[in-house]
Amino acid sequence: MRFVSYTTGGAPGWGLLVEGGVVDGQQLGSGLPHTLREFIAQCAAQPTLLADVASRANAATPSPLSSVTLAPCVPDPGKIICLGVNYVDHAKEGGNVIADYPAFFLRCNTSLLAHGAPLQVSPTSDKLDFEAELAVVIGQRTRFVSEADALKSVFGYACFNDGSYRDYQRKASQWTIGKNFDASGGFGPSLVTADELPAGCVGLRIQSILNGQIMQDADTKDMVFGVARTISLLSECLTLEPGDVLVMGTPGGVGYARTPPVWMKAGDTIDISIQGVGVLSNPVTA
Repeated sequence: MRFVSYTTGGAPGWGLLVEGGVVDGQQLGSGLPHTLREFIAQCAAQPTLLADVASRANAATPSPLSSVTLAPCVPDPGKIICLGVNYVDHAKEGGNVIADYPAFFLRCNTSLLAHGAPLQVSPTSDKLDFEAELAVVIGQRTRFVSEADALKSVFGYACFNDGSYRDYQRKASQWTIGKNFDASGGFGPSLVTADELPAGCVGLRIQSILNGQIMQDADTKDMVFGVARTISLLSECLTLEPGDVLVMGTPGGVGYARTPPVWMKAGDTIDISIQGVGVLSNPVTA
């Protein structure tokens, strides 16, 4: 199943992608919430709800996807937790070492960007880099979970572009500011439920494609800290809630490590492709 978040007439909504378009969440049963994050939480409380919604969608009349304005998959996550230096080749190209514990940092909701929306280069910096990443959306409240059981906490997966202003990222030892410019983190196009993909999304091709040229090309099996281990480690420290987002790091081939460096600029198009998950595409504007 593939879910999308969007706005219609300025109001938030969500729906299920089907052949021919999208079925709005409000058509899928009385008492369903108005946001995908709330629906994910409701699924955790009602284990049969996801199957019920799929069944109801078969009898519904979809609307064209063009009739809605897409939003980030989960526009209002409680937490966005990102991993840095989580592929060996990316660590090497940046002169970093692989640590025994993940390099975690946080993103803000205002940094999220929908599929198809313009990725605007800030007037304060022209060093905007691309990073193809796998996003994990948590499906149930999770604390102190073992690695063996951690994938039970996953609702689904999406593509993510961890757009990074490299000069701001390096103004201090903490990376946060360079990762949190407004509308710099592409998140979409749809949220694919975990049952549609390999466990932990292991073994999927992940790419970034700039103006039709492949820049990053790797396999998610090369992540140092996989999805299950990451969830288990985080749950030692904090409670993960339905709708929280984990962004799993990027492989080698980013722009800053090239000679000369390659930055996204106005007129470009950046695509993030993950096998079985989808293609996230954003035009770049001034």
